[in-house]
Amino acid sequence: MDLEEFRTRGKEMVDYIIEYWETIEQRRAYPAVQPGYLRPLIPDSAPHEPESFADLMADIERVIMPGASSPACTELETVMLDWLGKMLNLPEDFLVEAGGEGGGVVQGSASESTLVALLAARKKMITQMQAKCPDLGEHTIMSKLVAYTSEEAHSSVERAGMIASIKMRKLPTDEKFCLRGETLRQALEEDKALGLIPFYFCATLGTTSSCAFDNIMELGPICNSENIWMHIDAAYAGSAFICPEFRPLLNGVEFSDSFNFNPQKWLLVNPHCSALWVKRRSEFIGAFKMDHIYLSQDHQNSGLVTDYRHWQIPLGRIFQSLKMWFVFRMYGIKRLQEYIRKHVCLAHEFESLVRQDGRFEIENDVILGLVCFRMKGSNELNEDLIQRINKMGKIHIVPCRLRDKFVLRFALCAETVESKHVQYAWQNIKEIATDLEKDHQ
Repeated sequence: MDLEEFRTRGKEMVDYIIEYWETIEQRRAYPAVQPGYLRPLIPDSAPHEPESFADLMADIERVIMPGASSPACTELETVMLDWLGKMLNLPEDFLVEAGGEGGGVVQGSASESTLVALLAARKKMITQMQAKCPDLGEHTIMSKLVAYTSEEAHSSVERAGMIASIKMRKLPTDEKFCLRGETLRQALEEDKALGLIPFYFCATLGTTSSCAFDNIMELGPICNSENIWMHIDAAYAGSAFICPEFRPLLNGVEFSDSFNFNPQKWLLVNPHCSALWVKRRSEFIGAFKMDHIYLSQDHQNSGLVTDYRHWQIPLGRIFQSLKMWFVFRMYGIKRLQEYIRKHVCLAHEFESLVRQDGRFEIENDVILGLVCFRMKGSNELNEDLIQRINKMGKIHIVPCRLRDKFVLRFALCAETVESKHVQYAWQNIKEIATDLEKDHQ
């Protein structure tokens, strides 16, 4: 969609909203639809090719308005998570459509997804332990629980442990910043020998610092055999899995109990939209469900419909899935795949430019849209470099530390980025590096 079409569609949408409010008295105050009404009205998967805005808006009246707001909000979310799950080729265990125990939900962020998965795992383990030993108190069990993650995991994982009052053990990674199965196995043996109870592991696919991938093909079977809830955080990288060539990076997801990524990061969906799937929704809901009469809007259909307030921390929620529906239909799977592939291609273009300059070095494999690089030399040199780059204000770069090295991160993330922007950024970096060398002589 070019800027002129975007402007036109934006005006149409504003007009629609105005008309809705002007005619709201003519609409039903309470929907007349039955549970499950929405799924038969729309296709069972996302379109491959883009669809027209006119067709989409016609479906707002045909599909959404008869069920406004809660039935449509809930039922479209269930279908959109199935659509997206199919785009990723997730195992059927995670899809509602498959008729199993799994399902998906939209959370506000990957941080929330990690936390609610941890809380669900905590509740599950406490319940299991009290079933074996009824005399054990909840606080006694909690004092022995231990969770695990990589030293490269996002800080939100450690923070989830703090909020849940759970010890979070951070495990070392290999030379590619990947957490391996043997490292986890050794940690489990050490902690069980101390009388602790391992119960939760958070793997990362596409770490924030270097876009590294934990080896879930090794880690998953260990978690399954040890009765450990495995959650996979793929906040950034998950979008790329809609491309068949990147889907192998998700191999091993079948071992996980929950999986999350953020369409708001790299799939053109506006915040806040973090997609979370669970393999057994009953274990998930069990951690948060509370029923009071003032929270139940429809006693007649209680138990017949999905109630997402039991899947999250807040009780209230907004119509997040509507924007997913718009994006998936307006772009189609084909254009979304092209968008991902373009960014990856541009990342490799930047990588090539860096490798051609002997003053610089690449610090990790370039797999998706992130390039970790630095000038050969001291950390102080590179800290000076990034300060000058950001102070100049022409481009912005965020650093990280990989082992003992200060590293610059070049991230492709803008929808309209082109090769000329990559070339512009590199020219800017080279010029600043040249000035920096002169000052350090």
